[in-house]
Amino acid sequence: MVHEECGVIGAYDFDGRDIAADLYHGLYTLQHRGQESCGIVTNDYVKLYNVKGKGLVNEVFNKDNLATLKGKIGVGHVRYGAGEDEAVPPIMSRYCKGTMTLAMNGHISNYEVLRSELEQRGAIFQSSSHAEMVMNMIAVARTKTHSAEEAVLAAVKRLEGAYCIVVMSPKKLIAVRDPLGIRPLALGKRGNSYFFASETAVFDVIRAEKLCDVLPGELIKIDDTGVNHYTDNVGKIKPAHCVFEHVYFARPDSVLDGDSVYRSRIGIGRELYKAHPAEADVVIGVPDSGLQFALGYAYESGIPYGVGLVKNSYVGRTFIRSTDAIRYEAVSIKLNALRDAVEGKDVVLVDDSIVRGTTCANLIRLIKDGGARHVHMRIASPEFLYPCKFGTDIPDRSQLLAARMTVEQMCDHIGADSLGFLPIDAFERVGLAPDRYCSACFTGKYPSGKCGK
Repeated sequence: MVHEECGVIGAYDFDGRDIAADLYHGLYTLQHRGQESCGIVTNDYVKLYNVKGKGLVNEVFNKDNLATLKGKIGVGHVRYGAGEDEAVPPIMSRYCKGTMTLAMNGHISNYEVLRSELEQRGAIFQSSSHAEMVMNMIAVARTKTHSAEEAVLAAVKRLEGAYCIVVMSPKKLIAVRDPLGIRPLALGKRGNSYFFASETAVFDVIRAEKLCDVLPGELIKIDDTGVNHYTDNVGKIKPAHCVFEHVYFARPDSVLDGDSVYRSRIGIGRELYKAHPAEADVVIGVPDSGLQFALGYAYESGIPYGVGLVKNSYVGRTFIRSTDAIRYEAVSIKLNALRDAVEGKDVVLVDDSIVRGTTCANLIRLIKDGGARHVHMRIASPEFLYPCKFGTDIPDRSQLLAARMTVEQMCDHIGADSLGFLPIDAFERVGLAPDRYCSACFTGKYPSGKCGK
């Protein structure tokens, strides 16, 4: 399974109210984007306050430590995974211009070159974190510029890759998005409070309204002068939003760059049936990412939609499994076949993707152990053929099942009675046009670009 992206959030309240509760609820909403660690840092113009730790949002935060987070400006972060040496974000620092706190969802492709340049100038690093390197770049730039926003703009001109960055200085909240717009980021408002968030579902939860997406290449600064947009780097490069946000990462109740995730997934399910129809008694989706695809497949086919897999919502992270038998048991803990829904039936099972194929094979086995006659596997994305150069945790090409096998061989390998993938041109038919979205993991055609080009 492909791992989630990180999630970031920022808040600024012009009335001076503490914003910790909004940040907390926002991180809860973004929990699906990262379960390894989370943190909130707030600022009252004088002092930084923080609560951070390994684990889920409800494991790290409680009533008592939330009450310690004072201040009208703050940032939050949920992380899906990182190196053992990395500190829990958001990252805090004190330097010659005061304090800086940074939360980043992204991957810097030229990280090694930029880090080496900083080390040659005497910079000392505590980790291999890309966010720490970006913070160092901003701090260096700040010594040569007149403002924090100028420093951020100067730093990101050197960055290549995918990123959404939220920076908090003592009196400012700044957000910037990479010029390709690969990672999502939006701006919302409630009363006199403003919020940045990786997904618009956050605004629904905290009762804010979406004002706009942060445009690819745009920087937005919020301080006591108001909300200021810096758009010099907007439109210089054709955007390439990550199409896999619509396939897997994002919540279905989010709208990314004007495109409804729910609507995209229903449309993808319809296109999946058109490309790979099946004669079956029931269509079921793999919870949670396959449910809307399965619903779209059922709408288009007329085959009844059903619940055939029951998810245990109380299972957290599991240890690495060393044998096929134990891996199958691990899948069974999280998901179990609903026998009354599948026994004696021909089933269409819909999932978002096939990476190595292990999870998919175990799910098919679960359904057949539940009594299904046949299982027709349908995948709501094209074949994964290439790793991602922008930080999505896709395995090396040698580990991608589709890069090693034909569709027929994959079908036999996972134990399905038939197997069908979404055609690549179906994305355009559901509104995810190739001139706006990156699908390099399926095509091998990687976009490129950086601010300042």
